[in-house]
Amino acid sequence: MNTLRRMFSRDPRVYQIVTLAALLLYGMACLGFDITPLRAGLLLGTALATQLVFTRVVRLPAFDPLSPTISALSLCLLLRTNSPVIAAAAGFAAIASKFLLRWNGKHLFNPTNFGLVATMLATGAVWVSPGQWGNAAFLAFLFACAGGLVVRRAARSDVTFAFLAAYLFLVFARSIHLGEPLAIPIHRLESGALLLFAFFMISDPKTTPDSRAGRILFGLLVATGAAFVQFRLFRTNGPIWSLALFALLVPVIDLVLPGPRYAWNATRFLPKGDSHATLGNLAPDPPFRPSRARGPRVLRVLRGQGGHQAL
Repeated sequence: MNTLRRMFSRDPRVYQIVTLAALLLYGMACLGFDITPLRAGLLLGTALATQLVFTRVVRLPAFDPLSPTISALSLCLLLRTNSPVIAAAAGFAAIASKFLLRWNGKHLFNPTNFGLVATMLATGAVWVSPGQWGNAAFLAFLFACAGGLVVRRAARSDVTFAFLAAYLFLVFARSIHLGEPLAIPIHRLESGALLLFAFFMISDPKTTPDSRAGRILFGLLVATGAAFVQFRLFRTNGPIWSLALFALLVPVIDLVLPGPRYAWNATRFLPKGDSHATLGNLAPDPPFRPSRARGPRVLRVLRGQGGHQAL
């Protein structure tokens, strides 16, 4: 147990991979997820192969399989298409976007978000699984997501909480205004896709604003945009479309509300001019080393938000 705890604390992406993989396997075995082992293998293989190719093209010092594995597992849970070619294209686009679509040392889009949006726009043959898994699976995944915040020492949890608080308020406010029973907004929110989005996609530290104020603003904007897409444009996947749009504003938010650049090592932040943040000299993420600040556990978690991952 102590070994697992040290491993998760050293790099929280390991915890994310275990959580996503367990959910995928359980869903395929018991919940009837509409994805075959062959399709899951295709997505994982494409993502890892793309990461390996770009690792060599840009001459990274080491191949890092963790980030593409998280993106591929998330695509396995969300992406649905009848074409294996399109599925592979989504995996390629997700990972390639990290290397090709960058600004000031950060990639612009969350990889999973970009893979979904790009293939939906380009093909019209892709849809997103809503993730209605039943109460038991939903609550289990919710607790796993909450546990992930503790493992990550609440890194970037401010943007997750800002998004969820604003989105829940808007969903309930609309239902109350329309006189709908509370069972309707509760049912809308019992979505595995929403949990994946809030805890694994919008919280990606490589694409969120650097400052806490910027991240809270970003979460509020994405929630407002998601509600607008869902309830005014009457389109599905509001959070996914909204995140893709407002991700383009992150460079502006970082300019107006600057903050320390995220690094996997919590004791180190990359300055904006750091040479390791350029495309030609990308460095692998250093190990995550949690702060040893003393005090009650809740306070340590909250203090960790401002300094410190993702899909």
